[in-house]
Amino acid sequence: MLLNKYNSMKTKIFYITTLLFLISVASISAQTEKFDSTLWVSNITTAKAAAIEKHLPIVLVFSGSDWCKPCIKLKSQILLTDTFSAYAKDHFVLLNLDFPRKSKNKLSDAQQAHNDELASKYNLEGTFPLVVIIDAEGKVLATSGYLDISPAEYIVNLESLLNKK
Repeated sequence: MLLNKYNSMKTKIFYITTLLFLISVASISAQTEKFDSTLWVSNITTAKAAAIEKHLPIVLVFSGSDWCKPCIKLKSQILLTDTFSAYAKDHFVLLNLDFPRKSKNKLSDAQQAHNDELASKYNLEGTFPLVVIIDAEGKVLATSGYLDISPAEYIVNLESLLNKK
């Protein structure tokens, strides 16, 4: 009888450990999902050229991809969704400006300098996440951040901010 309780306890511990492992793997993979390079650019020169060509505003997303929980949520719950991507491809030029802290996620020196330069112009307070919508000349049209809403609601929010200008 005691042996059965011991085996039952071992089985429960095994299942709990396995479940925790699977949850952590899912969490890590969600955090390392990459932006679609056909939608997202990594430098302002490319973004401005595309904005001029397509007559679209530029969405700058300042994030800390490996340390900022709201940034990670913004990315996974809004920016990487099919709903947002489908809408954005015809309405925005998307520019990701990441500020990771972990050495394994370190940006190239050139990319870090680029992101720092844009932060010094558009994110003076160091707010994360920060979504800044600009025109092709660099004029700020609207700002937002993470909101715990659906991708469709987030799109409506961005559009309403743009329509106020």
